[in-house]
Amino acid sequence: MDNEEMKGSAGTQGSSGTQGSAGLFGGVPKETLLHLLDALPVDVSFVDAEDKVAYFNLPRGGRVFARSRTDIGRKVQRCHPPRSVDRVQRIIDDFRAGRRESADFWFEYHGKFVSIRYFPVRDAEGNYLGTLETTQELDDLRKLEGERRILDEDAPRVQLGGEKDGSH
Repeated sequence: MDNEEMKGSAGTQGSSGTQGSAGLFGGVPKETLLHLLDALPVDVSFVDAEDKVAYFNLPRGGRVFARSRTDIGRKVQRCHPPRSVDRVQRIIDDFRAGRRESADFWFEYHGKFVSIRYFPVRDAEGNYLGTLETTQELDDLRKLEGERRILDEDAPRVQLGGEKDGSH
C-alpha cells in the first residue's frame, strides 16, 4: 500500500498508530464537524494544554451541565464546584504526565444517572494537547434489555426520554 492509499484507509495505524484519525477527514468542512458533534447524544468539552476551556458542543437534547460562551477561555478549575477542583487538577496532571489514560465517574444528579469520562488528547508524538470530557445521561440506556440487531420498521420508535413516536 503506498502513502496515498494509507491516507484514506480507515484501518491504517489503529488507535496505537502515529497518524490516528488525522488522515481520515477527507476534506470534511469545520462547520460540518461542529454539527456532527452537536448531533451526538453526549456533551463534549475540550480543555486545552493550558487548562482553558477551548470548546464545548451544544447537543440537540441539551447539555447535562449548562455551559455559556463565557466559559470559553476560562480556566477549567473555575468551571467546577470547589469540592471537585482537586480531583480535576489531579486528573489533568496525570494526563499531562502520562500516568493515566482515562478517568470515569458516574452518579445520580437531579434524578438522572450521569456518566462523566475524561481522556487525554495527544498529538502523533504523544505530546499532551488537552483533555476531552464527555458527559451523558444514561437512564434510557440502563433500561435496555435483550438485543436489537436490525432496524424493525414495525416497532414503535422510542425517542430520548422514553416517549413513543408512533410513526413508522
